[in-house]
Amino acid sequence: MKVQQEILDRIPHRPPFLWIDSIIEKTENSISTRKSIPTDLDIFKGHYPDHPIMPGVILCEAIFQSGALLMSYALESEGQQSDGKVPVLARIEGAKFKRPVLPGDEIDIKVSIKEVLSSVSFMKGTLRVKGKTAVQVDFSCALASGL
Repeated sequence: MKVQQEILDRIPHRPPFLWIDSIIEKTENSISTRKSIPTDLDIFKGHYPDHPIMPGVILCEAIFQSGALLMSYALESEGQQSDGKVPVLARIEGAKFKRPVLPGDEIDIKVSIKEVLSSVSFMKGTLRVKGKTAVQVDFSCALASGL
């Protein structure tokens, strides 16, 4: 699946480390995104080669990138600009892994903002596969300069 240009315009991540293909829906405080997991990712050659599964850390990264995308829209809706600052992960809390994501799966991600303090957004993310929760995590991202 081709990545939507809107995503590339809003967050600094790029292939091969971009884990969002499309924006499904966005509201003032939440965003839903999607990613099709290719069957031929190099990761699968070494992450349980006989029974490949998507690493949990990469699934969390897809959630975090969706959060960065949501921050971009939130800034815009408040009439602010990032002024060259980029969203960086500041905290991860309570990650729960409930089911595996396999080569060829399509993942749906929903992130919502729980609270914003200064330049830090506290968020909750859920990643689903085949309609069932695979990962849940609370996290925060901050706008940082000088990267």
